[in-house]
Formats: sequence, structure tokens, C-alpha cells
Amino acid sequence: MLRALGLEDSELSILLCDDATIKDLNRRYREIDEATDVLAFSMGDGPQSSAAPGLLGDVVISLPTATRQARQHDRPIVDEVTFLLAHGLLHLLGYDHGTASEEREMTGRTDALMEAVRVGRPSAKPVEKPHRSGSRRR
Repeated sequence: MLRALGLEDSELSILLCDDATIKDLNRRYREIDEATDVLAFSMGDGPQSSAAPGLLGDVVISLPTATRQARQHDRPIVDEVTFLLAHGLLHLLGYDHGTASEEREMTGRTDALMEAVRVGRPSAKPVEKPHRSGSRRR
């Protein structure tokens, strides 16, 4: 995703957590007392923004919520977590979805990041059974 955005030299941290942890963070930093799927804490905002150039911030993903959403969307959990990571990463870069036009732009960019991940993923090779030499054991 970072390569697709031209940010190869940037970094971010990712926390995969439970609903209780993300609820606590949501309450503490957003004053919303409920669990959510993803939170993004940007290092590009506030006084710390110039302290660490290239450090984008933190993306926090609730695995239980992601699991529920994956079932609802009928897709593998890895795809749901990848989607939430893309969404959180875009928030770190300043994108939002407060208006219809922002929502369209963010959805398009999220889809593009998901495609970049799909294209960049190495294809899985089937596991081959080892060849045995000599006599067969029974």
C-alpha cells in the first residue's frame, strides 16, 4: 500500500486488538464509548508532526469486529483486515468520509489500495509432497 501511494520510505504502526481495547481508545480519544472496526492516529497532526518525518501514525484494528464484518460481507478475514488497513491508512493521510464526495473519493482510493495489494501478493503455490527414493514402507 505504501508503495502504491509513493510512500515507500514512510512507516506506520498497526495494532490488531480486541473490542475492549479499541473501545477504550475510542472513548479516550474520540469520546465515543463503543467499539469500532478501525481507528487511525495520525502523526501528521499537531505539534509532533515535524518530530518524525516519514512516520505516518498508528492504525488500530479490532479483530473481533473485523471477523464479524468479514462474515457479513462474505469475504475472508484477511481481506477485511486489509480493507480496514487501507481505510485507516487513508485517514492517516488526511482523507475523510464526512460528505458524499469525500466518501466517493475515499472509497475509490480504498479500492485502488486493495487492488494494489492483490496485484502485489505473491501467488500461492500448491504444496507438493516430497518425492521418496528407495522402497516404500507399509
